[in-house]
Amino acid sequence: MSYDYTIGVLDDESVLVECGPMRLVIRAWHRNQPQLKLARQAGEKSISYLEQIARWRRQLRRPLAEIINWPGDNLAVEMITSVKTIGDDDLTPMAAVAGTIADAVADWLFDQGATRVIVENGGDIAVRLVEGESANVGIRPQINSRRISHVIRLEGSQPAWGVTTSGVGGRSLTRGIASAVTVLATRASVADAAATAIGNACFVEDKRVVQSPAESLDPHTDIAGLLVTTSVGELQPGNVFKAVENARQRTERLTRRGIILGAFIALQDEIAISDGLKPYVSPVNE
Repeated sequence: MSYDYTIGVLDDESVLVECGPMRLVIRAWHRNQPQLKLARQAGEKSISYLEQIARWRRQLRRPLAEIINWPGDNLAVEMITSVKTIGDDDLTPMAAVAGTIADAVADWLFDQGATRVIVENGGDIAVRLVEGESANVGIRPQINSRRISHVIRLEGSQPAWGVTTSGVGGRSLTRGIASAVTVLATRASVADAAATAIGNACFVEDKRVVQSPAESLDPHTDIAGLLVTTSVGELQPGNVFKAVENARQRTERLTRRGIILGAFIALQDEIAISDGLKPYVSPVNE
């Protein structure tokens, strides 16, 4: 399967890859020197990764319980493993697809000798750092807003990081009502699946929450038969806290199991930062 795609230079440090719904921004440095040529090569690699995953699309769109024979493909296996680690029955391996591609591109760049790598796949970010390097990742409390309220500071003492976000109004459908859930893990694939799960957990019954069958919004969805959120109005008093608390508890369970480092949860005016994430996060002075 081949795709129509474009690869172009965004600025002195960034390469943009666009292929259907995929919008990948690739940045790589070697000791503070931008590596645009290498980033363009990584853009070509990203298309090959997309084609690689597409060959297994039929299996990867199934619930985990229906995948009997695992594909003999490293990226497909990473998607399955990431979602299986989270443990939610309503997730398919597609919940980890964006993070898996970001990881694969970042890993390739790191293997080529880049000392700092940031790959963003539509809000799912893979970071690679050598000792002595660092990176900042902004957090948006509203997934469809450009306003950044907090920053995650990452250091090269840990070489691989994943920062991903899910919520109402994002690229993917959600069963929850979070304005934004941002997860920090050591792999973007795992963070991607975890953000979906925590975002789904951020839910409470309320007459101002509107949901529809997933297939009515996307006839090709991998979660047909499940209700997803289309809009969230001003919630009843106390319901915002209840929904955020549900998400916080899901976060803590994943953190205790060592699957993620923590999460930032936002719903309307309510924000919760898990204990595991607090050492990495600072507010932005507005």
